[in-house]
Parts: sequence; structure tokens; C-alpha cells
Amino acid sequence: MPPFTVLHVCMGNICRSPMAERLLVLAVRERLGRLGADPERSDELLHSHSAGTGGWHAGEEMNPPAARQVTSRGGDVAGFAARKLRSDLIDAADLVLTATADQQEYVVALRPDAAARTFVLGEFGRLLGGVDASALPPAEAAPDAVYARGVALVAAADAARQGAAPLPGDDLDDPWGRGDQCFSRVADEIEETVHPLAAVLLP
Repeated sequence: MPPFTVLHVCMGNICRSPMAERLLVLAVRERLGRLGADPERSDELLHSHSAGTGGWHAGEEMNPPAARQVTSRGGDVAGFAARKLRSDLIDAADLVLTATADQQEYVVALRPDAAARTFVLGEFGRLLGGVDASALPPAEAAPDAVYARGVALVAAADAARQGAAPLPGDDLDDPWGRGDQCFSRVADEIEETVHPLAAVLLP
């Protein structure tokens, strides 16, 4: 039930998945602003959160270069704390977006019934382009409408992949321990999926 819940997964939950978590929130807030709605209402419409397949960094803040990417793009990093992925987080998610195909396999091994709503982030962005948005439930900046449209979008993306495996290019590089340039490129790739996702949820 609402809000539409997106779970982002990477390895340590301090670089890629937190950037995806917060950049999706930012994209939704920007859409609401364009629609003349209150951006503060984004929490009612969408819950974007994240976890890592490993728990080494549990409780830590976002990696500084990842945080810089989020804030430089207008996002917020306050209150973030890394955590290890748990089965209940997968169960509660309407869409699971992983940084790599390995992590997608990890999620599905943990929760086989989540396979139809678990995608590599780049794979989901690629499939979005082929979804007929006009066939989705009507769009409106209201929790029930965004939830219904989001769930239908995930089902349509799953149907579009027809059981095909993700492509190697769908993976996000791990920028940990690398420079700001690498983090910037990864954040750009994240935005290539989260912006279209926000646009379909709130056209």
C-alpha cells in the first residue's frame, strides 16, 4: 500500500545505493515543484530507501564523495545511516533496484518471490523507454494514484524484459575509493534512470 516504495541495493550502502535513494527523492520533489504541488509531500507519494548486501558499514554516514554528488545536485543527505539488507525490506518494497546483476541475484536468492520486481538500476532505466505510459493507471499527485501507477509500471517493465538477463552495461561501477570524477559519472548514470522513473510516476 502507499507510499510506492523503492529499495536501492548495493554492496556496502555508502556509495551507489544512497546516491540512488536520495537522487530519486530529489527527482520526485522537482516533479512536484513543476506540477505546482508542494515538494514536501514527496514522502506521502514515494518512500525511497537503501541497504547493502554486506553490513560492514552499518550505521555509517554516506561516503563523502557520494554525499557531495547528492548535495551538489540539490539533494539532501541528512539522517542517512548505512544498513545491511534484510528480507523484510525486500518484502515491503514495490520496486528493488540493485547496482549490479550480482546484487540482483543476491536479492532474488534471499526472496525468490521478489524476482518480478527486482531489477538492475540500468536495466530498469533501459526497459522504461519501452513501456507504454498511456496504458498505466491515471497520473495524479496523490498517494493512491502514484502507488497504482508505480506497481503497474513495475509489472510492465517485468513483462518487457521477457525473462532476459540484464546486460553488462546495466551495472553501475563501484566508485568506492575512487575520485570525484568517477562518483560524478555514476551519479549521472543513476539520474538516467531515476529522472525518467519520476517522470512516469508524476508526468
